[in-house]
Amino acid sequence: MTPRSCFPRFCALRIALLLALLTAVVSLTFAQNQPTDDPATTALRKQALELYRSGKFVEAMPLLEKLSGTNPQDFVVKEHWAYSVLEYSATLNDPAERRHQRIRARELALEAEKEGDQSDLMQVLLSIPADGSEPKFSERKDVDDAMRSAEASFARGDYDSARVGYQHALELDPKNYEAAVFTGDAYFKQKIYDRASEWFERAVAINPDKETAYRYWGDSLAMAGRNSAAREKYINAVIAEPYTRASWAALRNWTDRTKQPFNAILLENKSPSKKASDRGTSLDEHSLKEDRNEAAGWAAYDATRQVWKDSKFAKEFPNEPKYRRSLKEEAEALEAMVTVLAPEAASMKKAEKLDPSLLALVRLDQDGLLESFVLLNRADREIAQDYPAYLKLHRDKLYKYVDEIVLPRDAGKSPR
Repeated sequence: MTPRSCFPRFCALRIALLLALLTAVVSLTFAQNQPTDDPATTALRKQALELYRSGKFVEAMPLLEKLSGTNPQDFVVKEHWAYSVLEYSATLNDPAERRHQRIRARELALEAEKEGDQSDLMQVLLSIPADGSEPKFSERKDVDDAMRSAEASFARGDYDSARVGYQHALELDPKNYEAAVFTGDAYFKQKIYDRASEWFERAVAINPDKETAYRYWGDSLAMAGRNSAAREKYINAVIAEPYTRASWAALRNWTDRTKQPFNAILLENKSPSKKASDRGTSLDEHSLKEDRNEAAGWAAYDATRQVWKDSKFAKEFPNEPKYRRSLKEEAEALEAMVTVLAPEAASMKKAEKLDPSLLALVRLDQDGLLESFVLLNRADREIAQDYPAYLKLHRDKLYKYVDEIVLPRDAGKSPR
């Protein structure tokens, strides 16, 4: 599990994930055991951490501030102080004061970042707008007011009142995704995981193309010891929104905790005319084995892409004003490569000499997963534009790619 990241519309989101807290425990415990810490500081750290872990951010805030004053270089403490300030801002009625505290939280996060903090929580804090502005929960004032009141209760650790507020907002607007998610999150904080899951399921029904409810649902299932069911929800979170840090981080943290193999294929572009921007992204980069002679395959890839750049894109996408790299282009170029490499891959002796990533590519094509590979393992911003349309038609293939390729149940049958 990872720190719960911001929804696109609102940064002041609570952190309730187990591994976020365990990370805090390890980091702060390590710090508090340093020989430079006197007994009073050690006791203060312990108290601050216990308040933070229990969601009592407002109470933890002055203790974390004092600890940070004692050791300004301790970015773990400063990060938690920053997040506590962010939660505190949600308890305030004055919009100007809320903005002020959000700016303060961001400034503290920037200080922690300068000291070396690179955590997922840090990314949440740095996503706060520099002016401290906060988008609305809803354009309807009654719904927005109900949500803000519930958020204030949540920040104070009054989860029963928070749930009442969120559910009131949902009664006013039955399609309010965040109200359903936050209701589940309140149950999660109270360790009532079955009820939390029910509300996350309700949020998914409202919008199945947002990752947050799937991810939170996975957290609840994992906390209840239902790791197989949690695995499914984490996969669905990635499929819902594959181009966010939070969905992949949650999946990776789950694999680390359960010792589940995680695989991603790094297909290094070796085409003769490649550009740095063509290299494609990967989920988990590893060094490839020594270069082998697959020049013909890469030449076919390169030639196919050139045709798309010269004329085919304009024919396939007549409504787009200028060329961009597309899913169709990348899949067709990789298929051209596969056509060249397939005979070599079919021979067991020759396959042993083939670059493992290219051998995996041939097998992905055989399984009908080449497009899923492109979208989940090789997409840039241009290719990503084709994801929503593909998701509507082929959610099953995307799930199969993550289920069988990224998270192989039998590590011995991994494609890499």
